[in-house]
Amino acid sequence: MAPLVKQLATTPGITSVVCTTGQHRSMLEQVMALFEIRADYDLEVMTANQTLNGLSRLLLERLDPVLDAVKPDRVLVHGDTTTAMVSALAAFHRGIPVGHVEAGLRTGNMRQPWPEEMNRRVVDVVSDWMFAPTDESKRNLLAENLGGKTIITGNTVIDALRMVADRLATDNVLRTSVDAKLPKLDPRRKILLVTGHRRENFGGGFDAICEALATLAQRDDIEIVYPVHLNPNVQGPVHATLSKLPRVHLIEPLDYLAFVRMMQRAHVILTDSGGVQEEAPSLGVPVLVMRDVTERPEALAAGVVRLVGTSKAKIVATVTALFEDPVMWRSFSQVCNPYGDGHACSRIIASLLGQEVNEFSPATAQG
Repeated sequence: MAPLVKQLATTPGITSVVCTTGQHRSMLEQVMALFEIRADYDLEVMTANQTLNGLSRLLLERLDPVLDAVKPDRVLVHGDTTTAMVSALAAFHRGIPVGHVEAGLRTGNMRQPWPEEMNRRVVDVVSDWMFAPTDESKRNLLAENLGGKTIITGNTVIDALRMVADRLATDNVLRTSVDAKLPKLDPRRKILLVTGHRRENFGGGFDAICEALATLAQRDDIEIVYPVHLNPNVQGPVHATLSKLPRVHLIEPLDYLAFVRMMQRAHVILTDSGGVQEEAPSLGVPVLVMRDVTERPEALAAGVVRLVGTSKAKIVATVTALFEDPVMWRSFSQVCNPYGDGHACSRIIASLLGQEVNEFSPATAQG
Protein backbone atom coordinates (compact mmCIF):
# COMPACT_ATOMS: atom_id res chain seq x y z
CA MET A 1 0.00 0.00 0.00
CA ALA A 2 2.93 2.37 0.64
CA PRO A 3 3.66 3.33 -2.99
CA LEU A 4 -0.06 3.90 -3.58
CA VAL A 5 -0.31 6.16 -0.52
CA LYS A 6 2.73 8.07 -1.72
CA GLN A 7 1.35 8.55 -5.23
CA LEU A 8 -2.11 9.51 -3.98
CA ALA A 9 -0.52 12.30 -1.93
CA THR A 10 0.86 13.95 -5.08
CA THR A 11 -2.16 13.43 -7.36
CA PRO A 12 -4.10 16.61 -8.20
CA GLY A 13 -7.76 16.37 -7.32
CA ILE A 14 -7.24 13.84 -4.50
CA THR A 15 -6.83 14.52 -0.79
CA SER A 16 -5.71 11.34 0.96
CA VAL A 17 -5.86 10.52 4.67
CA VAL A 18 -3.77 7.68 6.13
CA CYS A 19 -5.03 5.56 9.03
CA THR A 20 -2.94 2.84 10.72
CA THR A 21 -3.60 0.36 13.52
CA GLY A 22 -0.20 0.47 15.22
CA GLN A 23 0.42 -3.26 14.70
CA HIS A 24 4.14 -4.20 14.74
CA ARG A 25 4.91 -0.56 15.39
CA SER A 26 8.68 -0.68 14.90
CA MET A 27 8.30 -2.37 11.50
CA LEU A 28 5.51 0.04 10.55
CA GLU A 29 7.62 3.07 11.41
CA GLN A 30 10.51 1.76 9.31
CA VAL A 31 8.29 1.33 6.24
CA MET A 32 6.65 4.72 6.76
CA ALA A 33 10.07 6.35 6.98
CA LEU A 34 11.38 4.49 3.92
CA PHE A 35 8.50 5.72 1.76
CA GLU A 36 8.26 9.10 3.53
CA ILE A 37 4.66 8.59 4.65
CA ARG A 38 2.97 10.05 7.73
CA ALA A 39 -0.13 8.60 9.38
CA ASP A 40 -2.95 11.05 9.99
CA TYR A 41 -4.70 8.67 12.40
CA ASP A 42 -3.24 5.92 14.58
CA LEU A 43 -5.96 3.70 16.05
CA GLU A 44 -3.59 2.08 18.60
CA VAL A 45 -5.71 -1.06 18.76
CA MET A 46 -3.03 -3.65 19.47
CA THR A 47 -3.00 -5.28 22.92
CA ALA A 48 -1.18 -8.25 24.47
CA ASN A 49 -2.61 -11.73 23.77
CA GLN A 50 -5.26 -10.19 21.55
CA THR A 51 -7.94 -12.35 19.96
CA LEU A 52 -9.28 -11.71 16.48
CA ASN A 53 -12.67 -10.89 17.97
CA GLY A 54 -11.10 -8.47 20.42
CA LEU A 55 -9.15 -6.79 17.61
CA SER A 56 -12.30 -6.55 15.47
CA ARG A 57 -14.25 -4.93 18.30
CA LEU A 58 -11.59 -2.26 18.88
CA LEU A 59 -11.25 -1.58 15.17
CA LEU A 60 -14.96 -0.94 14.74
CA GLU A 61 -15.08 1.26 17.83
CA ARG A 62 -12.12 3.41 16.83
CA LEU A 63 -12.69 3.54 13.08
CA ASP A 64 -16.19 4.96 13.38
CA PRO A 65 -15.14 8.34 14.86
CA VAL A 66 -12.42 8.65 12.19
CA LEU A 67 -14.92 8.04 9.40
CA ASP A 68 -17.26 10.55 11.02
CA ALA A 69 -14.53 13.19 11.23
CA VAL A 70 -13.03 12.70 7.76
CA LYS A 71 -16.23 11.92 5.84
CA PRO A 72 -14.27 10.28 3.02
CA ASP A 73 -15.64 9.87 -0.49
CA ARG A 74 -13.75 6.58 -0.79
CA VAL A 75 -12.07 4.12 1.57
CA LEU A 76 -9.20 2.01 0.24
CA VAL A 77 -8.11 -1.17 2.02
CA HIS A 78 -5.37 -3.59 1.07
CA GLY A 79 -5.12 -7.35 1.16
CA ASP A 80 -6.66 -9.86 3.52
CA THR A 81 -5.95 -8.82 7.09
CA THR A 82 -8.57 -8.56 9.79
CA THR A 83 -7.93 -4.81 9.72
CA ALA A 84 -8.79 -4.66 6.01
CA MET A 85 -11.96 -6.69 6.53
CA VAL A 86 -13.24 -4.65 9.47
CA SER A 87 -12.33 -1.33 7.81
CA ALA A 88 -14.25 -2.29 4.68
CA LEU A 89 -17.24 -3.35 6.77
CA ALA A 90 -17.16 -0.11 8.77
CA ALA A 91 -17.16 1.94 5.56
CA PHE A 92 -19.94 -0.18 4.08
CA HIS A 93 -22.10 0.37 7.16
CA ARG A 94 -21.78 4.13 6.58
CA GLY A 95 -22.50 3.90 2.86
CA ILE A 96 -18.95 4.89 1.88
CA PRO A 97 -17.68 3.27 -1.36
CA VAL A 98 -14.84 0.80 -0.79
CA GLY A 99 -11.87 0.03 -3.04
CA HIS A 100 -10.06 -3.26 -2.45
CA VAL A 101 -6.41 -3.31 -3.45
CA GLU A 102 -5.28 -6.91 -4.14
CA ALA A 103 -8.80 -8.23 -4.71
CA GLY A 104 -9.88 -11.65 -5.94
CA LEU A 105 -7.21 -13.94 -4.49
CA ARG A 106 -8.70 -17.31 -3.61
CA THR A 107 -7.63 -20.76 -2.42
CA GLY A 108 -11.16 -22.13 -2.29
CA ASN A 109 -10.52 -23.34 1.26
CA MET A 110 -11.88 -21.14 4.04
CA ARG A 111 -9.36 -22.63 6.50
CA GLN A 112 -6.24 -22.08 4.37
CA PRO A 113 -5.01 -19.47 4.88
CA TRP A 114 -7.00 -18.70 8.01
CA PRO A 115 -8.53 -16.18 8.60
CA GLU A 116 -7.26 -14.47 5.46
CA GLU A 117 -9.41 -16.41 2.99
CA MET A 118 -12.58 -15.30 4.78
CA ASN A 119 -11.32 -11.74 5.21
CA ARG A 120 -10.62 -11.17 1.54
CA ARG A 121 -13.98 -12.61 0.50
CA VAL A 122 -15.83 -10.27 2.87
CA VAL A 123 -13.91 -7.25 1.57
CA ASP A 124 -14.73 -8.13 -2.04
CA VAL A 125 -18.44 -8.57 -1.24
CA VAL A 126 -18.73 -4.98 0.03
CA SER A 127 -16.33 -3.36 -2.47
CA ASP A 128 -17.29 -0.92 -5.23
CA TRP A 129 -13.87 -1.21 -6.90
CA MET A 130 -11.97 -4.49 -6.93
CA PHE A 131 -8.39 -3.93 -8.00
CA ALA A 132 -7.37 -7.42 -9.08
CA PRO A 133 -3.64 -8.04 -9.48
CA THR A 134 -3.99 -10.69 -12.20
CA ASP A 135 -6.38 -12.06 -14.81
CA GLU A 136 -6.92 -15.13 -12.62
CA SER A 137 -8.02 -13.02 -9.67
CA LYS A 138 -10.39 -11.10 -11.93
CA ARG A 139 -11.89 -14.37 -13.14
CA ASN A 140 -12.44 -15.40 -9.51
CA LEU A 141 -14.36 -12.20 -8.88
CA LEU A 142 -16.47 -12.44 -12.02
CA ALA A 143 -17.39 -16.02 -11.15
CA GLU A 144 -18.78 -14.82 -7.80
CA ASN A 145 -21.11 -12.29 -9.48
CA LEU A 146 -20.15 -9.46 -7.16
CA GLY A 147 -21.51 -5.97 -7.64
CA GLY A 148 -18.30 -3.93 -7.83
CA LYS A 149 -16.22 -2.95 -10.83
CA THR A 150 -13.19 -5.18 -11.44
CA ILE A 151 -9.93 -3.89 -12.96
CA ILE A 152 -6.67 -5.83 -13.48
CA THR A 153 -3.99 -3.51 -12.12
CA GLY A 154 -1.06 -5.72 -11.20
CA ASN A 155 -0.09 -5.71 -7.54
CA THR A 156 1.18 -2.65 -5.70
CA VAL A 157 3.70 -4.89 -3.94
CA ILE A 158 5.63 -5.04 -7.23
CA ASP A 159 5.56 -1.23 -7.46
CA ALA A 160 7.11 -1.10 -3.98
CA LEU A 161 9.64 -3.82 -4.77
CA ARG A 162 10.85 -2.12 -7.94
CA MET A 163 11.25 1.21 -6.18
CA VAL A 164 13.37 -0.30 -3.42
CA ALA A 165 15.35 -2.69 -5.67
CA ASP A 166 16.24 0.22 -7.96
CA ARG A 167 17.50 2.22 -4.99
CA LEU A 168 19.65 -0.68 -3.82
CA ALA A 169 21.03 -1.21 -7.34
CA THR A 170 21.98 2.41 -7.93
CA ASP A 171 23.06 3.57 -4.47
CA ASN A 172 26.27 1.78 -3.47
CA VAL A 173 26.46 3.57 -0.11
CA LEU A 174 22.93 2.51 0.78
CA ARG A 175 23.52 -1.08 -0.30
CA THR A 176 26.74 -1.29 1.71
CA SER A 177 25.08 0.14 4.81
CA VAL A 178 22.21 -2.37 4.55
CA ASP A 179 24.61 -5.30 4.08
CA ALA A 180 26.50 -4.20 7.18
CA LYS A 181 23.35 -4.67 9.28
CA LEU A 182 22.70 -8.20 8.02
CA PRO A 183 24.29 -11.35 9.50
CA LYS A 184 27.94 -12.02 8.67
CA LEU A 185 27.73 -14.84 6.15
CA ASP A 186 30.39 -17.02 4.59
CA PRO A 187 30.53 -16.04 0.88
CA ARG A 188 31.51 -19.63 0.00
CA ARG A 189 28.09 -20.84 1.07
CA LYS A 190 24.68 -20.23 -0.47
CA ILE A 191 21.84 -18.66 1.47
CA LEU A 192 18.52 -20.28 2.34
CA LEU A 193 16.22 -17.46 3.46
CA VAL A 194 13.29 -18.59 5.62
CA THR A 195 10.14 -16.76 6.69
CA GLY A 196 7.20 -18.29 8.53
CA HIS A 197 4.24 -16.93 10.47
CA ARG A 198 0.97 -18.51 9.23
CA ARG A 199 -1.52 -19.37 11.95
CA GLU A 200 -2.51 -22.63 10.26
CA ASN A 201 1.10 -23.86 10.71
CA PHE A 202 1.22 -23.22 14.47
CA GLY A 203 1.96 -26.34 16.50
CA GLY A 204 2.87 -29.48 14.57
CA GLY A 205 3.47 -27.59 11.34
CA PHE A 206 6.17 -25.39 12.84
CA ASP A 207 7.72 -28.34 14.63
CA ALA A 208 8.11 -30.14 11.29
CA ILE A 209 9.48 -27.01 9.60
CA CYS A 210 12.10 -26.60 12.33
CA GLU A 211 13.09 -30.27 12.10
CA ALA A 212 13.56 -29.86 8.36
CA LEU A 213 15.75 -26.80 8.87
CA ALA A 214 17.81 -28.63 11.47
CA THR A 215 18.47 -31.38 8.93
CA LEU A 216 19.37 -28.88 6.19
CA ALA A 217 21.72 -27.05 8.58
CA GLN A 218 23.98 -30.11 8.55
CA ARG A 219 24.99 -29.30 4.97
CA ASP A 220 28.38 -27.59 4.60
CA ASP A 221 27.28 -25.49 1.61
CA ILE A 222 24.36 -23.69 3.26
CA GLU A 223 23.75 -20.67 5.49
CA ILE A 224 20.21 -20.40 6.85
CA VAL A 225 18.92 -16.92 7.60
CA TYR A 226 15.61 -16.81 9.46
CA PRO A 227 14.09 -13.47 10.52
CA VAL A 228 11.82 -14.88 13.23
CA HIS A 229 8.30 -13.49 13.49
CA LEU A 230 7.47 -11.92 16.87
CA ASN A 231 4.49 -14.22 17.55
CA PRO A 232 5.29 -16.53 20.53
CA ASN A 233 3.83 -19.47 18.59
CA VAL A 234 6.68 -18.99 16.12
CA GLN A 235 9.43 -17.87 18.50
CA GLY A 236 9.01 -20.89 20.81
CA PRO A 237 9.60 -23.83 18.45
CA VAL A 238 12.10 -21.98 16.27
CA HIS A 239 14.44 -21.04 19.11
CA ALA A 240 13.98 -24.37 20.91
CA THR A 241 15.07 -26.37 17.86
CA LEU A 242 17.44 -24.10 15.94
CA SER A 243 19.10 -21.57 18.25
CA LYS A 244 22.26 -23.60 18.94
CA LEU A 245 22.91 -24.93 15.44
CA PRO A 246 25.87 -23.72 13.39
CA ARG A 247 25.17 -21.81 10.17
CA VAL A 248 21.63 -20.97 11.35
CA HIS A 249 21.10 -17.25 11.87
CA LEU A 250 17.94 -16.49 13.85
CA ILE A 251 17.53 -12.74 13.64
CA GLU A 252 14.97 -10.08 14.45
CA PRO A 253 12.38 -9.30 11.77
CA LEU A 254 13.95 -7.20 9.04
CA ASP A 255 12.68 -3.86 7.86
CA TYR A 256 11.47 -3.79 4.27
CA LEU A 257 14.68 -2.39 2.77
CA ALA A 258 16.85 -5.01 4.47
CA PHE A 259 14.44 -7.81 3.58
CA VAL A 260 14.51 -6.92 -0.11
CA ARG A 261 18.31 -6.95 0.06
CA MET A 262 18.22 -10.34 1.80
CA MET A 263 15.95 -11.72 -0.94
CA GLN A 264 18.37 -10.45 -3.57
CA ARG A 265 21.21 -12.36 -1.92
CA ALA A 266 19.29 -15.60 -1.32
CA HIS A 267 19.82 -18.75 -3.39
CA VAL A 268 16.45 -20.20 -2.35
CA ILE A 269 13.57 -18.81 -0.26
CA LEU A 270 11.46 -21.07 1.96
CA THR A 271 8.32 -19.25 3.09
CA ASP A 272 4.65 -19.42 4.03
CA SER A 273 4.15 -15.75 3.13
CA GLY A 274 1.82 -14.61 0.40
CA GLY A 275 3.74 -11.45 -0.46
CA VAL A 276 7.07 -13.23 -0.84
CA GLN A 277 5.48 -15.50 -3.46
CA GLU A 278 5.00 -12.36 -5.56
CA GLU A 279 8.19 -10.52 -4.75
CA ALA A 280 10.87 -13.20 -5.06
CA PRO A 281 10.02 -14.33 -8.63
CA SER A 282 10.55 -10.74 -9.74
CA LEU A 283 14.10 -11.03 -8.36
CA GLY A 284 14.78 -14.39 -10.01
CA VAL A 285 14.91 -16.33 -6.71
CA PRO A 286 13.26 -19.79 -6.45
CA VAL A 287 10.48 -19.95 -3.86
CA LEU A 288 9.26 -22.98 -1.93
CA VAL A 289 5.97 -22.41 -0.14
CA MET A 290 5.25 -24.14 3.16
CA ARG A 291 1.53 -24.37 2.53
CA ASP A 292 -0.75 -26.97 0.97
CA VAL A 293 -2.68 -24.45 -1.12
CA THR A 294 -1.98 -20.96 -2.42
CA GLU A 295 -4.15 -18.08 -3.52
CA ARG A 296 -1.36 -17.10 -5.92
CA PRO A 297 -1.38 -19.83 -8.58
CA GLU A 298 0.20 -17.67 -11.27
CA ALA A 299 3.74 -18.27 -10.02
CA LEU A 300 3.03 -22.01 -9.81
CA ALA A 301 1.98 -21.95 -13.45
CA ALA A 302 5.10 -19.98 -14.36
CA GLY A 303 7.28 -22.63 -12.69
CA VAL A 304 9.02 -20.26 -10.27
CA VAL A 305 7.18 -21.38 -7.11
CA ARG A 306 6.44 -24.83 -5.70
CA LEU A 307 4.28 -25.95 -2.78
CA VAL A 308 6.07 -28.14 -0.24
CA GLY A 309 3.63 -27.94 2.70
CA THR A 310 5.02 -28.61 6.16
CA SER A 311 6.31 -32.10 5.43
CA LYS A 312 9.85 -32.45 6.76
CA ALA A 313 10.75 -34.95 4.04
CA LYS A 314 9.39 -32.80 1.21
CA ILE A 315 11.03 -29.61 2.46
CA VAL A 316 14.41 -31.30 2.84
CA ALA A 317 14.22 -33.07 -0.52
CA THR A 318 13.17 -30.02 -2.51
CA VAL A 319 15.64 -27.61 -0.92
CA THR A 320 18.39 -30.18 -1.40
CA ALA A 321 17.50 -30.58 -5.06
CA LEU A 322 17.64 -26.83 -5.67
CA PHE A 323 21.05 -26.62 -3.98
CA GLU A 324 22.48 -29.58 -5.87
CA ASP A 325 20.88 -29.39 -9.31
CA PRO A 326 21.83 -26.21 -11.22
CA VAL A 327 19.51 -27.05 -14.11
CA MET A 328 16.54 -27.27 -11.75
CA TRP A 329 17.60 -24.06 -10.02
CA ARG A 330 17.82 -22.18 -13.33
CA SER A 331 14.36 -23.41 -14.33
CA PHE A 332 12.99 -21.91 -11.10
CA SER A 333 15.00 -18.71 -11.18
CA GLN A 334 13.87 -17.27 -14.49
CA VAL A 335 12.95 -13.66 -13.87
CA CYS A 336 9.18 -13.57 -14.04
CA ASN A 337 6.69 -10.88 -13.13
CA PRO A 338 3.24 -12.49 -13.29
CA TYR A 339 2.01 -10.09 -10.61
CA GLY A 340 2.85 -6.67 -11.92
CA ASP A 341 4.93 -4.26 -13.98
CA GLY A 342 5.39 -1.43 -11.49
CA HIS A 343 2.37 0.59 -12.64
CA ALA A 344 -0.41 -0.80 -10.42
CA CYS A 345 -0.72 2.44 -8.46
CA SER A 346 -1.21 4.52 -11.60
CA ARG A 347 -3.98 2.20 -12.78
CA ILE A 348 -5.75 2.31 -9.41
CA ILE A 349 -5.66 6.10 -9.25
CA ALA A 350 -6.84 6.45 -12.85
CA SER A 351 -9.77 4.16 -12.07
CA LEU A 352 -10.71 6.17 -8.97
CA LEU A 353 -10.68 9.34 -11.07
CA GLY A 354 -12.91 7.77 -13.70
CA GLN A 355 -10.17 7.73 -16.35
CA GLU A 356 -9.55 5.04 -18.95
CA VAL A 357 -7.32 2.22 -17.69
CA ASN A 358 -5.14 -0.11 -19.75
CA GLU A 359 -5.31 -3.27 -17.65
CA PHE A 360 -2.15 -5.13 -16.64
CA SER A 361 -1.02 -8.07 -18.76
CA PRO A 362 1.91 -10.26 -17.67
CA ALA A 363 2.88 -10.71 -21.33
CA THR A 364 4.27 -7.18 -21.26
CA ALA A 365 5.99 -7.51 -17.87
CA GLN A 366 8.57 -10.23 -18.37
CA GLY A 367 12.27 -9.72 -18.02
